[in-house]
Amino acid sequence: MEASNYAVEFDDFAESHYIKWFSKKHKSHWDKTRDDIEDMCKRIDALLRITKADLIASVDEHKLVKLDFAIEGTKVGPSKSGNRCILHVNENLHLVRVLFVFKEGEQIDKPNITAKWKNVIKGRFADLGQVFSL
Repeated sequence: MEASNYAVEFDDFAESHYIKWFSKKHKSHWDKTRDDIEDMCKRIDALLRITKADLIASVDEHKLVKLDFAIEGTKVGPSKSGNRCILHVNENLHLVRVLFVFKEGEQIDKPNITAKWKNVIKGRFADLGQVFSL
């Protein structure tokens, strides 16, 4: 049985802050990588079932998910790459919103990476910070 597709949107914050960095750094490979991210998000339920995405929190119809991704054309796999997406899944709307993407150690420095990206959500997406009690 195939999982139903979700609509996917990239938040303006992700576009203007983080995706811009990836686009400049990876030039010709970024468009394909972005398409891959979108395709994965469309099947987010399946990825969560087979543990290819990490469920951070679930409250009612809302899910906060971390998704690892690789840059197209590189030989580094998703988990080793340090490239991550933070997603908000709304089950009622059947929508995945890419809140932001980052590379560990670049846009978000070590240590305490998880605490730092949670602070980004609290600061930029206050409504979601409250939903997930971040």
